[in-house]
Amino acid sequence: MIGTASSFRSQVRTLSLAINILHAPDPQQSQRLRLNTLIRLRWLAIVGQSTTVLIVAYVLKFPLQVSICFALIASSAWMNLFLAFRYPAAHRLTPFAAFGILVFDSLQLAGLLYMTGGLTNPFSLLMTVPVVISATSLPLRLTAILGALVMTVATLLVFFHMPLPWYEGSPLVMPFIYVAGMWMAVLSSIAFTAMYAFRVAAEARLLANALAATELVLQREQHLSALDGLAAAAAHELGTPLATIALVSKEMEKALGSDPKYGEDVTLLRSQSERCREILKRLTSLSSEGEAHLARLPLTSLVEEVIAPHRDFGISIRLRPGERIGAEPVGRRNPGVIYGLGNLVENAVDFARKSVTVSWSWDEAAVTFTITDDGPGFPPEIIDRIGEPYMSTRQGTEAGGGLGLGLFIAKTLLERSGATLDFRNSSGLGEGAVVQISWPRGVFLNPESAAAIMFDTA
Repeated sequence: MIGTASSFRSQVRTLSLAINILHAPDPQQSQRLRLNTLIRLRWLAIVGQSTTVLIVAYVLKFPLQVSICFALIASSAWMNLFLAFRYPAAHRLTPFAAFGILVFDSLQLAGLLYMTGGLTNPFSLLMTVPVVISATSLPLRLTAILGALVMTVATLLVFFHMPLPWYEGSPLVMPFIYVAGMWMAVLSSIAFTAMYAFRVAAEARLLANALAATELVLQREQHLSALDGLAAAAAHELGTPLATIALVSKEMEKALGSDPKYGEDVTLLRSQSERCREILKRLTSLSSEGEAHLARLPLTSLVEEVIAPHRDFGISIRLRPGERIGAEPVGRRNPGVIYGLGNLVENAVDFARKSVTVSWSWDEAAVTFTITDDGPGFPPEIIDRIGEPYMSTRQGTEAGGGLGLGLFIAKTLLERSGATLDFRNSSGLGEGAVVQISWPRGVFLNPESAAAIMFDTA
């Protein structure tokens, strides 16, 4: 049953497995770019480049070496056709293959800029695009190499380029300070946008991985719930065979009870069969009482179920009931809520010096659950970021520890149930961190939010 020490240990093992899997980066999943994505982006670039060349050459009638420009554009189109016919659309590129393609795109764009004025061309800022794509999908090392290459090419374009297309007979000469400004704009754009895109993509991958761990925990809980039904079914199926065994063992005990060789064995057989019948009777009674018995849990029972697995770790857990107005709330047995509260209690026990205080209260407006420990409290530099994935002050010496996924998963599960969490440091003497979880009563009483309801009125 959820909340018992054995099921809690199973949850911890499941979570540890998830964390161990997530700890090792998987380039197959997080750092591979779809080939079709690059092909579509390149077709878009080809259309834009072709349109721009045609407008400059034939609408504005600026002098321009159209044949060379279209030769460069054609090379990009041929690259697209080769990749489209050579590989399936869903093919995922290795980091080095994607890096090579982005290098080609950078050099192709640099060639067009060389033919059209270098960095005096306002389209020179497009040189940041391959670096940004690399930053979102490739390892940092390859992105840094590509960024350095593009910066080098941009620097060469300052000194080596064809004149900027302009009206014939009146060449447009840009002052060097303007060219230097464009060079600085290109370099700063590459550095800033690439770093920004890399950080956003990295956080998105971490969030996706942490959510996957959350789903793994919930899947484990669903399996445990299925085992409850299987146990009840087994109780009914095994009732008749055990009754037969008990009857036969009684007859054998009557016949062999005084036998020095078999008497004790027969008595033991009868007692163990009776024990099995009692166990199955309890399982059957739970099943016969209906789903409501398994699905509903008073708040005080929830408190005991959450803290029971943490009593034997050398830390005193004090129970401190708070204000209680009205009837005691009776909640739905929500595995996610039980796990989330248990994780917060476990974290408090890990950091407490001597004791952890668990208090709860309810009134007409809210149900509140508060966990307070006497440890060092939350570090000021991370207190506003608690609950983010991979945010932790632990060193990771324990198996699966130190990654900060536990608090993230707990926070996610509790917020999914409609709760609001508040992490702070206590101002009380000898008290450290405080975590307060509260549910609005209106959420509990809304029958249309069954998946998010934790409590309703008994």
